[in-house]
Amino acid sequence: MIFKHIFNRQIKASPLTTKLIFTYTLLTIVPMGFLGFIAYYQYTQSIQEEVGEYVPRLVEQVNEKIENEIRKMEYFPDLIYQSGDVMTVLRDSAASSQSKKLRNEYIVKNYLTRTYLQNSSATILGAFLVSKNHVFASTTIPYKNFGFNDGTLPYADALSSLGGMQLILPNQANLSFEGSPSYFMLVKQITDFDNRKNLGTIYIAVDVSFFEEFLAELQQEKNVTMWIATKKGNIIYHTKKSKIGSIDPEIGEYPILNGSFRKNQDGEKSLVSVSESRELAWVLVHSMPIKNLTEKTDLVRNATIFVFMVFALVTTFISISFAWKVTRPLYELGSIMKKVEKGDLLVDIPIHSNDEVGILAKSFSSMLAEIRELIQRNYDIELRQRTAELYALQSQINPHFMYNTLETISMAVEDEEIDEVVTMLTLLGRMLRFSLSNKDSLVSIQNEVQHIEDYLRIQQFRFEDRLQFNIEKENSLLNYYVPKFVLQPIVENAIKYGLEKRKELSLFIHILEDRRYKENDEILLIVEDNGPGIDFEKLEQLNERLQSDPLAGRDSGFGVINVNARINMIFGEQYKLEITSKEEEGTKILMRIPKIDSYQAAILMKREELNKKNGEN
Repeated sequence: MIFKHIFNRQIKASPLTTKLIFTYTLLTIVPMGFLGFIAYYQYTQSIQEEVGEYVPRLVEQVNEKIENEIRKMEYFPDLIYQSGDVMTVLRDSAASSQSKKLRNEYIVKNYLTRTYLQNSSATILGAFLVSKNHVFASTTIPYKNFGFNDGTLPYADALSSLGGMQLILPNQANLSFEGSPSYFMLVKQITDFDNRKNLGTIYIAVDVSFFEEFLAELQQEKNVTMWIATKKGNIIYHTKKSKIGSIDPEIGEYPILNGSFRKNQDGEKSLVSVSESRELAWVLVHSMPIKNLTEKTDLVRNATIFVFMVFALVTTFISISFAWKVTRPLYELGSIMKKVEKGDLLVDIPIHSNDEVGILAKSFSSMLAEIRELIQRNYDIELRQRTAELYALQSQINPHFMYNTLETISMAVEDEEIDEVVTMLTLLGRMLRFSLSNKDSLVSIQNEVQHIEDYLRIQQFRFEDRLQFNIEKENSLLNYYVPKFVLQPIVENAIKYGLEKRKELSLFIHILEDRRYKENDEILLIVEDNGPGIDFEKLEQLNERLQSDPLAGRDSGFGVINVNARINMIFGEQYKLEITSKEEEGTKILMRIPKIDSYQAAILMKREELNKKNGEN
């Protein structure tokens, strides 16, 4: 918590240039590095998963091919039955002479050589035929230690059975060949089916190198290791010749015997795929370093890291240049502001660009120019005069209107029109209360409309059928605020000049939302009449006065010009009255004001009050 607090303080106290560079690093380099790491990790994981599913299928297929090839060897021992001479020799109970014995040995050995050593597609090291305690042998290389204790199988503990054939490994036999090649033996009894006698046993020693042609397609990747081992760990074949005949002590700890898994092997991570033979009691193992799988991706990773570092350096340099370019004008502007703070309003503000900083400099320069202009025009005195006029307007009720209203009430009393008298007194009282009791410069539209409606109803009592009016208002706008007494001066002018030249006058007041723009942030107050209208020249002069300085002096009381000036002073120069008129057709006055709620109105009135106090001081 303390570290976080200190870190936040350090960041807040850092220069803007440092913050920009830190933000750039936080928002670009860090996320890009993190995303690159995640992408690389996910990609390598997906490769391992795909290979972990693909390689075991290949290993299983190779294992099946080896099984099929060994299964084809089942007919090897049966080739003996195709030689009548060999069968005769085996049926012969004993050789009668030494010459016959040599002849029999020649016949059998010659047949073994032709049949198994010369014509076989497999790499056969030797063929041995044992009959009646005699061994007939034919080998490609010298051998030793092939022996037996009696006439039965000398090596009865077979690895497995394949049909009527036994499979024996070197560790189960004493037989060895020159150069110590690894082999396995196919063993099968020779039976005289006619006499139902056992004539002997044939042993065929097959070099395990014949596995290599099947395993070659799995050894295309470098550093791949493969071996075939029994479930007890005896290694029958290994790509490293030195390990053939040794023990794999970890085979019993493999989590599965069909599939793939990861393990640490010789100090590096490897992907191990295994397949258990269905018919032979061995397991084919394929081990490949995981770095083989990610070798290409590592190259891409290293290239990406290099490109990323170059990109980071270049973009960091660009960000520093950009940060300096952004902050240098701000530093200059800050130093200029300090001079203004000390009272120097004649400083020169250099503008280097048209971006936000340039706009800020332009705005500050315009502000200084406006301040100087306002000081020259004695703005405080002018503001005090405007405030005095506003309060004079709020408290004013036309004496002629009061006199005419009281006269109308007097006539109604004489005619004993009590209801009309009560109504007029109620309306007049409400108007006086609105005028005198509320000194706020802004009132709700609802109160302003109520006041003008009271005024028009009193005028209707006076002029009777000569005056008609209609007020249309959108209820959703009634809670917004307008300057006080903005409608009454306009309506007074319309009645005064309209009834001078018309026997009847109709007034229409509309309060609606300006829907020309999507924002809908302005309200329209429209007063229309069917009076005599204004001729073109007077209308031009009136509009020119409205478009010119609204705070200029005036000599026409508080009429339309006064309303325009008040709106402009409160809401800004963009808010003015718009007057359109045609002679003999009528006049239309449009007043556009912003939507001001109660909170905003309170702020504006508080500002006016402060300006008034400053003006008085």
